[in-house]
Amino acid sequence: MPTPHNEAKIDEISNVVIMPGDPLRAKYIAEKYLTDYKLVNNVRGMLAYTGYYKDKRITVMGHGMGMPSIGIYAYELFKFYKVDTIIRIGSCGSHDKNIKIGDIILANKVNTMNNFSKEMFDKDIKELDAFLDVNYIIKNVAQKINKNIKEEIVTTSSVFDVYFDHIRNNKNYKILEMEAFALFLIAHELKKECACLLTVVDESYSKNQVSAEDREKSLDDMILIALESAKEL
Repeated sequence: MPTPHNEAKIDEISNVVIMPGDPLRAKYIAEKYLTDYKLVNNVRGMLAYTGYYKDKRITVMGHGMGMPSIGIYAYELFKFYKVDTIIRIGSCGSHDKNIKIGDIILANKVNTMNNFSKEMFDKDIKELDAFLDVNYIIKNVAQKINKNIKEEIVTTSSVFDVYFDHIRNNKNYKILEMEAFALFLIAHELKKECACLLTVVDESYSKNQVSAEDREKSLDDMILIALESAKEL
């Protein structure tokens, strides 16, 4: 095995990887959208499938919850599997009344309160810009297939934002999730590229939420944008 966390052979991983947090969402994407797909990793249940979306060979792999988890998988994919681009697709919470459940967010900048960069690369980095070329492709694709996206600054937290109240009234934070900063940091440090697409599933200013089943299966607009964008990479 090339790494302790991935049993795929080097040539079984595409140079473009779409990464949902939930490995079952990776399974759902492979079964619904890919042809000639193959399960290439099942270590610790972190499912990865490689197949074809139309004529583009793509890998879809889960990355788990939190920066330590995506940090392992993104680093290994970039470092050992010759992956060029990772598109994270995930869920997020909105703390802005203008951003509603179901809205699709494209991160144009990511920041964090965490010291992940200090631990991993001995650098004090708290904010990173998006990769403009990848975001440009995603925006064009969304427009072409008539899907609306909003570009926003995304904050990556180590705590599920629903569980801490003091964030609710802090106007510095609009969109919160738990993984994007680690992905962007690793991509920048290893001279690779990435992007982050998110669908809003929680609103801090209301009691509206998306069920666990819908989180897994009903985020198809975001998934389609990612797949169509991967074709262009």
